[in-house]
Order: sequence, then structure tokens, then C-alpha cells
Amino acid sequence: MNSKVYTVDEALTKMERYCAYQERCHQEVETKLREMRLIPEAVDQIILHLLEHDFINETRFAKAFARGKFSIKKWGRNRIVNELKKRKVSAYNIKVSLAEINEEEYQITFDALSEKRLNQIRETNKYKKRKKLADYLLYRGWESDLVYSKTVALIP
Repeated sequence: MNSKVYTVDEALTKMERYCAYQERCHQEVETKLREMRLIPEAVDQIILHLLEHDFINETRFAKAFARGKFSIKKWGRNRIVNELKKRKVSAYNIKVSLAEINEEEYQITFDALSEKRLNQIRETNKYKKRKKLADYLLYRGWESDLVYSKTVALIP
């Protein structure tokens, strides 16, 4: 457990660095400040400062999060939405973040991911093979209508 006692200025400097390093949502910043065991007034004061000086910006965070998880981790929209909700991002910002994903690129990524995973599945029973592929794609947050039409198309 972190037993260091921080002054408001020390905590502020630490949080500015924390937010400058990578995009953060309000919840991450608040959690970090609570771990530093600051009084609620100090937490509010620091968050206000970070917002005013554009260290935290929920819209920017949501857009970066959606772009990153889609392009790097190959997550589908459902998983991205759920993860953003978990981080208490507003419905408006979730909608804005999903607009960052190009529809054509989304479909290309989905097709490539499906093909790649299908080639890794060593199941001979076509129904079990379909289920394994569908479970994998659903876990990654791809829409069920896309997943089921793809599994039927790939495994006739």
C-alpha cells in the first residue's frame, strides 16, 4: 500500500504527468487520486485543474480508445462500447468514438480475423467448429448478426 502523503501540488504534478503519458478517462484519474488518499476536496480541485488545462478530455479519450482497441486488439463495436461504459464514459462520447471506425476497414478487419481464426481451429465437427469461431468473435465484441452470417458462410 502506498503510504506516502502527497501535498496538493505534488499530487497535481504527478497527475499531470500521468495524463500526459497517455489519454485517461475521469474514472482512471479519480481512482488514482483516491489511491493517493487525498481528501475529496483536493480530488475535485485537481480534476478541475486537469479538465481546465485539457489534461483530461473524455471525448478525446473515447476516440483514442476506440481507434486503438479496434486497430491494435481487433475488437468489435460491442466490446468497445462495453469497455467505455465500464469506464463511465457518456453515451454521447461513446457514439462519437464509434464514428472514428471506418465501416469498410471494420468489415475488412472482421473478414481477416475470421479467416485467421478459422485456420487455427483444429476441430473436425463442423458444428463445433462454427461454435468455436462464433464464440471467439463474439468475445471480441463483434456483432452477432455479422458473426453468425460469417460462420455459416465459412463453414457450410
